[in-house]
Amino acid sequence: MALEHDKARARGTAAEWFAAAWLSGKGYRILARQFRAHGGELDIVALSPFWTVRTIVFVEVRARGTVEQAAESVGAVKRRRVESAAAQFRARKPKLRLLPQRFDLVLLAPGRWPHHIIDAWRP
Repeated sequence: MALEHDKARARGTAAEWFAAAWLSGKGYRILARQFRAHGGELDIVALSPFWTVRTIVFVEVRARGTVEQAAESVGAVKRRRVESAAAQFRARKPKLRLLPQRFDLVLLAPGRWPHHIIDAWRP
């Protein structure tokens, strides 16, 4: 059982690394990865590309067998945990408090390009 958990964790870390590299290539500036907070974790925290309205972007990364399965795996409880962690991140970074924020998803599936859903949900 612990071995399965370790494998899943390694797959998740690899997916987050890939998503961060992909977002960087799209012009996002990565501020943090795997930010742990009380009650939740942020996979990626980034600043939007410089040619857009400067926004702090909290990105949830999901890797599943299909993009549809990845999208379905982000339920209301997960969204609330991400929102809570985002509030804690902003509280620790006074310079970022004034920036608008949004919540994005990067969905990964074997043999497919990453699917980036901008402004996937609002608190």
